[in-house]
Amino acid sequence: MARPRRIEFSGALCHLTCRGNAREAIYWDDSDRELFLKLLVQVIDRYRFLCYGYCLMDNHYHLLLETHDPNLSAGMRHLNGLYTQRFNRQHHRVGHLFQGRFKKEWEALLVVPC
Repeated sequence: MARPRRIEFSGALCHLTCRGNAREAIYWDDSDRELFLKLLVQVIDRYRFLCYGYCLMDNHYHLLLETHDPNLSAGMRHLNGLYTQRFNRQHHRVGHLFQGRFKKEWEALLVVPC
């Protein structure tokens, strides 16, 4: 059975997390963290996200993003997929790096007063 589609909308402010498979490390050294941040900047530009903050832990990350378009899932799939491919190539490994899809801890609609 397919997973339910995520509800997405423009102007969403989201706290996102994604953890390593089996809670294993997703960054082995500072070059991995630099690669992740470089890819994050590319995804932010491509999908027109605003990033208000991030936290890179050894086995997971947190992002605070605002969406301009309803394309959060596509952007996160792009980020996690690219990072996994590059990480696996760099460290001569295969298989999943992340445990499932990203998680939305909370989501809010930004309302700007007139």
